[in-house]
Amino acid sequence: MNIYDVLKEKGITLPAPPPKGGVYTPVQEFGTNLLYCSGCGPDLGNGNTVVGRVGENLTLEEGQKAAYNCMLNLLANLDAKTGDLNKIKRFVKVLAFVNSADDFDKQPQVVNGGSNLLVDLFGEEVGCPARTAIGVNTLPGGIACEIEVLVELKED
Repeated sequence: MNIYDVLKEKGITLPAPPPKGGVYTPVQEFGTNLLYCSGCGPDLGNGNTVVGRVGENLTLEEGQKAAYNCMLNLLANLDAKTGDLNKIKRFVKVLAFVNSADDFDKQPQVVNGGSNLLVDLFGEEVGCPARTAIGVNTLPGGIACEIEVLVELKED
């Protein structure tokens, strides 16, 4: 399975890697064949972003769209770093932060918007990592979601 064929088949175009919002490395190599990806928000650079608090002024579905966009940005950063998303052996860990109303408790369902994208593209074995979904009272710029991932690459 070629991931770029899957993207094309599903009508998904990766955005350009998002600009950095501070002093950090978007994707950091460590250990043997491991990549840690700094958190990405939902701004795809084309005005298609999601700002607000889920459960307050955003619906669950709008939160899921934010998580989906976050994952697209992470894939764009991984593509820029590796030059080939087919090098990914598996997604190891997802850590997600959801900008949530105080009484909102469906953060895992919000993050499914991004997790489902990984499974749809890479399959269960590669695209279904361990995961944590946390509700927070605010995120940079008021974005609805921020997600980071840990990825293992295939042996050369």
